[in-house]
Amino acid sequence: MPKNMTLRLSDEQAAELEAIAKVENVPIAEEVRRALAMHIAARRKDRGFRARLKASIDRNQEILKRLASD
Repeated sequence: MPKNMTLRLSDEQAAELEAIAKVENVPIAEEVRRALAMHIAARRKDRGFRARLKASIDRNQEILKRLASD
């Protein structure tokens, strides 16, 4: 299910994003989706990020276990 989000950009970022979308002949929203997809793909390949993600998952699992215990 699609989710609407609000994004605050500086005037410069907004102008550059609009220019890129026009050159690529796509809506601004599509250009944002493309950029996010590339960013997420890069994070998935980043060993440091993956280590921090695993540590976060481990911490949260411990918290959830404590909350679920009697």
